[in-house]
Amino acid sequence: MESNSIKGHLFAIFTVIVWGTTFIATKILLKELTPIEILFIRFVLGFIALTLFSPKRLGFTKKAHEVLFMAAGLCGVTLYFLLENIALTYSFASNVGIIISIAPFFTAIVSHIFLDNEKFKLNFIIGFLVAITGIVVISLNGSAVLKLNPIGDVLTILAALVWAFYSVLTKKISSLHYNTILTTRRVFFYGIIFMVPALFVMDFSPNLQLFTQPKIIFNLLYLGLGASALCFVIWNLAIRMLGPVKTSVYIYASPVVTVITSALVLHERITPIAVIGTALTLTGLIISELKIGKAKENEEQALEGIDLLPPQGIQP
Repeated sequence: MESNSIKGHLFAIFTVIVWGTTFIATKILLKELTPIEILFIRFVLGFIALTLFSPKRLGFTKKAHEVLFMAAGLCGVTLYFLLENIALTYSFASNVGIIISIAPFFTAIVSHIFLDNEKFKLNFIIGFLVAITGIVVISLNGSAVLKLNPIGDVLTILAALVWAFYSVLTKKISSLHYNTILTTRRVFFYGIIFMVPALFVMDFSPNLQLFTQPKIIFNLLYLGLGASALCFVIWNLAIRMLGPVKTSVYIYASPVVTVITSALVLHERITPIAVIGTALTLTGLIISELKIGKAKENEEQALEGIDLLPPQGIQP
């Protein structure tokens, strides 16, 4: 159990580091491609990569299981990324960055309602408040006023809520003991299918000549193979090992990664305010993970027998 827990935390940390740096690749690509073009291409690349890595077919499962895969694809791939990308066209990136970070809070609520073993703990609420304070400080770094846009902000809140449902769906899927790579690929498949209607409504007409440019190819591969194919599999494994609430807490660290990578890659200056925000965010993460005395013992006993084993069929 302890070994799986450590692996789960390492998987979550790795995924958040990669996801925290994707804004650089996306920022470069947005100069040449639209949000829907980037979204569709990255997940098609991710689906192809997972197919090449594990050609074995999952086959059609029980109807109830297939519904879970469809719902996860709709929530975690299509709706989440579409809502987030559309929100960015209405609102400032700082607004979206602040609001989307409440996803772990929504995950805790949804998990508490739908999962028997995910309890709503006081330390999680305290950690959330501390972490969200840090996120606000980081996002407002260099800005005197936070300008609000109702449409963009509402869309972002919906994106955070959708991600919470995706996290819970992933936990339910993990309990079915299917191969994680194959289930992730199935989720990608449904996500792409649900994305197709948006191609006819939004601006999807990529210039094929762009795909001869190294920077375009590299950044699309980074998003498709790294942030999508690899990280979704690893994130799903983390949820299997830690549960959706604990895993989603690591989303708090994403703005911290963003601050550091922007300084290293984009040469943006790290100010004292950013340092304070980073410290608050990490503190909130730690508080959310704290277990004291009897509470820790009770939780460990409650977790006995829960699906914490590696997924069947995964190669070591």
